[in-house]
Amino acid sequence: MEEENEAVERKNKHAQTKGKSGLLKKIIIIMLILVIVIAIGGILWYNMSLSGTGTKEEVVAIEIPLGSGTNKIASILKKADLIKSESAFKLYVKLNKVTDFQAGKYDLTKDLSVSEIVQALKTGKLFKESNVKITFVEGKTFRYIAKQIADKTNNTEEDVYAVLENEEYINSLIDKYWFLTDEIKDPNIYYSLEGYLFPETYSFEDENVKVEEIFEKLLNQMEKELEPYREQIEQSKYSVHQILTIASIIENEVIFDKDRKDVSSVIYNRLKAKMSIGSDVTTYYAFKIELGSRDLYKSEINTYNPYNTRGPNMAGKLPVGPIGTVGKASIEAALNPNETDYLYFVADASGNVYFTKTNEEHEAKVNELKANGAWAQF
Repeated sequence: MEEENEAVERKNKHAQTKGKSGLLKKIIIIMLILVIVIAIGGILWYNMSLSGTGTKEEVVAIEIPLGSGTNKIASILKKADLIKSESAFKLYVKLNKVTDFQAGKYDLTKDLSVSEIVQALKTGKLFKESNVKITFVEGKTFRYIAKQIADKTNNTEEDVYAVLENEEYINSLIDKYWFLTDEIKDPNIYYSLEGYLFPETYSFEDENVKVEEIFEKLLNQMEKELEPYREQIEQSKYSVHQILTIASIIENEVIFDKDRKDVSSVIYNRLKAKMSIGSDVTTYYAFKIELGSRDLYKSEINTYNPYNTRGPNMAGKLPVGPIGTVGKASIEAALNPNETDYLYFVADASGNVYFTKTNEEHEAKVNELKANGAWAQF
């Protein structure tokens, strides 16, 4: 009997040992599977992270400062949306023992893989020295932009206007940029991209640069300037087109940044009161007269034009579109005007601006400036 009990006990212990061994094997197998899945996933992520982020048509200008290390370069590339992952880029550089990146300015396309970007930054193969610089300043009309392009490149002014009048091209821009809408196609608008081309100094490879490339470089910069305000613009009762129109009036009406938000308040207050904005700069633009060239004629002031806010039938209305290039300060002012009761303003010969609440106060200030020899005359 005792022998039988021992045999049963040995059998039970063997079964328990076998059961534990089987469970351990299952755990090990599951862990191995998890390790393999994670490894495969990591490899797939790594390989996918090494591919380009866009198309060959998307060109991004970057600058690698002297002495930049891998971390700095990875950050620059990621911010420019040229790589999908900083970690993958740094891992690639480490695994391939890449060193000696060349500092400088590069124009890289978004279709380039990490290996191609690394090769470019290491050898300078895609390094481009900009030979042409074009400066566009605030408050200028599209006619000025066309002339600047013609003066600095192999394009003529006619070439510039031809691109602007290409409806298919304009439609492609509307599809590409969130801030461009069908409002720019209003037949009363003189130049569809007026007010949308951000004024700054831009570099191009050579004089053979295409007009389309110039336009899109300026539009890309405008997108960067507007993006921080995108949610505010989308929630505003005014469209981005109207906001840029207001910004363009502000840009041309004042010299000093400190006055911009008060001028903006006057524009909004007059619109709210269903008054004409009454801005001389819109009349100059309406009749294609250069600012500062001469005084306006009464016949011009009193003639209806969808740009002319001093003319008839413009009470409570904005011009049909922007009247020139706009800088960041004017965009900010158009979006965030000061809260005032001002309905009038006038500038003296030095550019100082005076704000008033009534027409009587306004006329008194004008007479005072004239009496003191401070009235602006052309």
